[in-house]
Amino acid sequence: MARPSSPSSPAAAASSHSVWRLAWPIILSNVSVPLLGLIGTAVIGHLPDARYLGAVTLGTTLFSLLFWAFGFLRMGTTGLTSQAHGRSDAASVRALLLQSLALAASIGMVLIVLSPWLIPFTLGLLGGEAEVQALAAEYARIRILSAPAVLANYVVIGWFLGQQNARATLILMVFGNLLNIALTLLLVLGVGLKSDGVAWAALVADHATLALAAWLVRSRGRELAGRFTLAALRGLAGYAALFQVNRHLFVRTLCLLFATAFFTSRGAEAGTTVLAANAVLMQFVMLTSFALDGFAQAAEALTGRAVGARRFDQFAAAVRACARFSLYTAIAAAALFALAGPWMIDLLTGIEEVRATARDYLPWLALMPLIAVWSYLLDGVFIGATETKAMRDTLLLSLAIYLPSWYLLQGFGNHGLWLAFSLFTLTRSVSLGAIYLRRRKGAWRDSA
Repeated sequence: MARPSSPSSPAAAASSHSVWRLAWPIILSNVSVPLLGLIGTAVIGHLPDARYLGAVTLGTTLFSLLFWAFGFLRMGTTGLTSQAHGRSDAASVRALLLQSLALAASIGMVLIVLSPWLIPFTLGLLGGEAEVQALAAEYARIRILSAPAVLANYVVIGWFLGQQNARATLILMVFGNLLNIALTLLLVLGVGLKSDGVAWAALVADHATLALAAWLVRSRGRELAGRFTLAALRGLAGYAALFQVNRHLFVRTLCLLFATAFFTSRGAEAGTTVLAANAVLMQFVMLTSFALDGFAQAAEALTGRAVGARRFDQFAAAVRACARFSLYTAIAAAALFALAGPWMIDLLTGIEEVRATARDYLPWLALMPLIAVWSYLLDGVFIGATETKAMRDTLLLSLAIYLPSWYLLQGFGNHGLWLAFSLFTLTRSVSLGAIYLRRRKGAWRDSA
């Protein structure tokens, strides 16, 4: 068994370098996502009728939730590919891509077939005036056609990340988002389309990104031993591993979606001002997640490769390096929110009542990075190790703490809601941490 490396050892230094090499393209890629949303909102927001902005808001919310629910395609592919990469098993690396793409295409086609029922149902849950709903439905009928491409892009990004190729991830995400922005400007400001123009822009950009992904995969395929063959699609053992990993990730993602939606809905019950204030603060939570996700996804690739190579020394060094970067980022974010929070709130809203209300709950925002950082990091570690059942179980436990806490804390108003959400996040971090410590001392070390 290989000995764990000390913080000053060459393995640890190499891990620190590897973490940063993987993380910065991911962080930069993540930054392009809100940029797309901001520009799309600005373009539609300058049209004379607010219904179009409402339609795009409803439509993008629908697809953000829908596609996020299938984010396991990216995570599961990363974990399994990184382990195959660690074993130097090029045949499995190739087969995983083809099988994951087949799964993504199947799910995407099912979503399209179900869309005549799925779209009205989900838009009905989101609410809105009848005219806005009609425009949002038009947007959704166009956008749903990109489902197979979007899910396939998730797979390709996960496949490249599993091989520690963050550069390809950066190229795909930035290309797709910049093309989407350019087409939105062209179709809305140039051609004169409205909310439907935003949907067409996304549809074309998603398929163009998939075409670029195919070219990048072909280029990478020349560097791998062997070749892609359709026979890999018949490998039942590979599908079994995919379903084993992804089914737990799917439940975990649904739990996260529910927790976030529940927070939003309970805030809405407290009134428009509280809802708006919570939305402003959650934007900063999302901003923090962009950076922490970069290090978590680096952990996925590095720990997965170490597990595949059966090198506990590399595994431990990667976790320590990712933990250092993540902790520094969380402390910096907490300090920034504590010191500059009021100014940052003022940047996002000019409504004085919302500003004042958001400032009342600013301490919760400053606390959030410090308790959430470990859940982000350990999610990455467990994905790399493909221990996704533990991720599912800790989310279910966290919900079991979250909902009763909210019920008991209702008398404290929105502070009680924030406390319940903080307990949910803390439970995720603590429970994942406890399982990590137990596995690190036992199964993971023994398998090295």
